[in-house]
Amino acid sequence: MMHVSPQMVYDNLDSLEQVDVVRSAFYRELAQAVLADSKVSLPWREAIADRLNQANHRLALRTVSGNDSY
Repeated sequence: MMHVSPQMVYDNLDSLEQVDVVRSAFYRELAQAVLADSKVSLPWREAIADRLNQANHRLALRTVSGNDSY
């Protein structure tokens, strides 16, 4: 795994809705890696977890079209 800064991961999570599905998944994967890294400070992990949770909540609220699957 490449080294990424918590700040970059935090910032990336703010743009999930503006990027394609593949990049969004990559950003989420990076966030999960940072959350699992005990070397990252607790405040950073909490901030990233909160932003990821908010993004997941927004995704869950999006309208599902007739062509979408569950």
